[in-house]
Amino acid sequence: MLPLVLEDLGFEAGGRSILQGISARVEAGTRTVILGHNGAGKSVLMRICHGLLAPTSGQVRWTGASGPVPPGRQAMVFQRPVMLRRSALANVLYALRLAKLPALERRRRAGEALEQVGLADLAHRPARVLSGGEQQRLALARAWALRPEVLFLDEPTASLDPSASREVEASIQAIHAGGTKIIMTTHNLGQARRLADEILFLYEGRLVEVAPVERFFSQPRSAEAAAFIQGELPWG
Repeated sequence: MLPLVLEDLGFEAGGRSILQGISARVEAGTRTVILGHNGAGKSVLMRICHGLLAPTSGQVRWTGASGPVPPGRQAMVFQRPVMLRRSALANVLYALRLAKLPALERRRRAGEALEQVGLADLAHRPARVLSGGEQQRLALARAWALRPEVLFLDEPTASLDPSASREVEASIQAIHAGGTKIIMTTHNLGQARRLADEILFLYEGRLVEVAPVERFFSQPRSAEAAAFIQGELPWG
């Protein structure tokens, strides 16, 4: 279904322009990180790509599939995922049941997904009593169990401590290694260095730079990116 092509995207809400003239082509294989300060428009752009929001101008095209949002082939994990009032395992099984998988396949996939994110030992613990980092990894397992081609992650470690963040990052790396395309947002420079292959840098609703991660950090081509890397831009 990739590449994902964004054509002159714009988005307005409440009489305010949030995104303007976003054009980009997101290819398979690489890990794409949408980087920028808080309020730059990262989460809105992610939601438009996922299909939760419709752009007010321009369009999103999945060039390898028909329709704007191929069902079941992409998934999204939010900064604060919703946990159902049931066990960790049952949270994953519920998502697979909604996808209409056979019971035996649901069990197999759920077990593999929890193992993938290091939660197999907590499978029968109530999801809502898990720590923040464990809940985020459970959300990753729930999404990954559906075997999406593309996984969108919106600031997946923004509210976590460093130890929990490292565990979530390890799970993201494992999911990428398994063949799922990762597209994620962050304002954390260190995380972007660790997890990105390419950077899409947003500044005040505009896409001002697209570059491989090494070049972005060593030779930024825009004044805004250079200032952000040096800590001279406000983070919101």
